[in-house]
Amino acid sequence: MKRITILGSTGSVGTQALEVVRDHPTVFKVSVLSALKNSALLIQQALEFKPAIVVICDEGKYNEVKNALFGLDIKVLAGEAALAQVAAYVDSDVVLTALMGSVGLKPTIAAIKAGKNIALANKETLVVAGELITQLAIENQVKILPVDSEHSAIFQCLVGEEQNEIEKIYLTASGGPFLGKTKDFLSTVKKEQALKHPNWVMGAKITIDSASLMNKGLEVIEAKWLFNLDVDQIDVIVHPQSIVHSLVQFTDGSMKAQMGVPDMKLPIQYALNYPDRLKNNFKRFNFLEYPNFSFLKADMETFRNLDLAFTSLRKGGNMPCILNAANEIVVEAFLKDKIGFLQMSEVIEQCMEEISFIEKPQLSDYLETDKHSRILAGELVTKSIV
Repeated sequence: MKRITILGSTGSVGTQALEVVRDHPTVFKVSVLSALKNSALLIQQALEFKPAIVVICDEGKYNEVKNALFGLDIKVLAGEAALAQVAAYVDSDVVLTALMGSVGLKPTIAAIKAGKNIALANKETLVVAGELITQLAIENQVKILPVDSEHSAIFQCLVGEEQNEIEKIYLTASGGPFLGKTKDFLSTVKKEQALKHPNWVMGAKITIDSASLMNKGLEVIEAKWLFNLDVDQIDVIVHPQSIVHSLVQFTDGSMKAQMGVPDMKLPIQYALNYPDRLKNNFKRFNFLEYPNFSFLKADMETFRNLDLAFTSLRKGGNMPCILNAANEIVVEAFLKDKIGFLQMSEVIEQCMEEISFIEKPQLSDYLETDKHSRILAGELVTKSIV
């Protein structure tokens, strides 16, 4: 049996990963579960899956979790620092990092150094410190298995093609709920509109990122490190049906695409059990239900976050870290009705202009950059309110 650590088990990816585990009880065993604040669901998951360790990051809820699991052979830890500790847990084979935001960086590093294969759903880890993470994975002979549907698609298309050179990859985007909308329209949208994704069921933060196309921008940066590509080898194309999950073009002009209905359980299952595919009862794709596929150019003038992501990738260094940290702050502010939809891009751009650029950052530089970018973005949000 594959022993699985799930960091972020109460979020969208984490709960779907547990659905996969539930469907394959003879294949997977849960070793570790962690949650940020949702103690009630973490307790429920722990009672069902009986992990060796659970972590509740909100230290104020430690006693609640500890008391609920009293008498069971389950160790309860609290605090973000515990995430790095359990990521290296010896009785685990694969660490699914489904944490939200840059908090996933330190646990991922700890897991890699412990020789654990990483099922990566926390794209921010590679966005913030892609060069550092990929080098550590090479040094420790660890596989980074992408869970994002787009990167999983590229990964699957490359199986058996190791000797063949990639000319270009195309990451597909649904376009989100505001496909085709103008800046005038976007200037007045509210979070309730932005949270209505047409195809995917996701958490609030990633759904807002999808609406602003920042999610696709973060995926562009992640793809650079996952597949060792130059920025000019990565393109984004809008595909509203979300059936073609991404494509690879080789140097002979031929292309491969991975297709399927939009269901995150498929890439999760593939990553957890790689290289073997597991039989399942997921909904199957029917061509007759989709007689037409459409593909459109991404509008980076209206949705500036995507352009800012490409800019940060071309600049390199700590610039993607600045982009990511500022974005986390403005998305939180937008969800609290403290900033407008278009203002998010303005704050991010200003942070990229004002935070000190470091061409060859070390881990300490990434952490300082993240801290200072969040502070500046918060100040800019406050000024926008005033």
